[in-house]
Amino acid sequence: MRLVNETLALARAGGLEIAPLAEAAGISAAVLCAPQARVSAAQYGLLWSGIARALDDEFFGQDSHAMKSGSFIAMTHSALGASTGRQALQRAVHFMRLVLDDLAGEIDIDATRVRVTLKHRAGRPTPTMFAYATWFILVYGLVCWLVGRRIPLLAARFCCPQPDAAHDYQLMLCDDMTFDQAATCFDFAPAFLELPVIQTASSARAFLRNAPGNFVVKYRNPGSFATRVRRTLRALPAAAWPDADAIARRLNVAPATLRRRLSQEGHSCQSIKDELRRDLAIAALLDPRRSVADIAAAVGFAEPSAFHRAFRKWTGQRPTDYRAAQLRKRAQ
Repeated sequence: MRLVNETLALARAGGLEIAPLAEAAGISAAVLCAPQARVSAAQYGLLWSGIARALDDEFFGQDSHAMKSGSFIAMTHSALGASTGRQALQRAVHFMRLVLDDLAGEIDIDATRVRVTLKHRAGRPTPTMFAYATWFILVYGLVCWLVGRRIPLLAARFCCPQPDAAHDYQLMLCDDMTFDQAATCFDFAPAFLELPVIQTASSARAFLRNAPGNFVVKYRNPGSFATRVRRTLRALPAAAWPDADAIARRLNVAPATLRRRLSQEGHSCQSIKDELRRDLAIAALLDPRRSVADIAAAVGFAEPSAFHRAFRKWTGQRPTDYRAAQLRKRAQ
């Protein structure tokens, strides 16, 4: 919700009414008042896209020059002409330099990493973490899609102070993240540089219907193995989720192939299960009629104590304390 509220704050600063934007994205007023609640990646993507259209600025007013609606489509078509990941990154970074006045990216490559450094214009305030993340998401998501896989992000450094939502940004970007640094930069594993651009004008039509909302939280490819695993699990009760080998059989691939492809996309079967359990549990706790023990069993925990430990790790609160806080907010 911290990321949701940061996004809504930019909309409010642009003179927009918040409630209709949240409602259009399927985010209820009750959820907006629950600091520990979560929204789905699809809901956040809809909110992101709705605000960008309403502001006519795909950079949300965070730069002196508005990134007019349609800019991302133009950047996509520009990068489609690239033959490799290296050229795609170069075209995307160059395009962002053309449309923004305050932020400019520079690429430096060596044998161990690809570094993109973001420099802000002299005399302008240091950008916020959200501004840096917005730039990153637009460029990174596009290049990942062009080469058809999630590019590992090794480290991220930021000039800005550490934000309250630092943990959420770590989930979005990577664990190795530090703030109050002399420069803002992102380091990528270099293997993607020579990968071919596999997308075409035909595949771009489907991609652009939901972009960039479809990769705001993390790059998401609707044809990826991670998406296929999530779809398989969502169709079953959590208590009946199969193991990795059984999931592979359902997807008609070898278990080793599934593990390798998920690893390339930055996931594992277990990490996907953990994320789904978390989201299902948080949503279920908003229903006061359901007992915590029932929710624990429904999301696949054999023992309530294991569920309590996992929930504290997810939210920093016990399930009962989380529920009580949400009920108090609803009653206000």
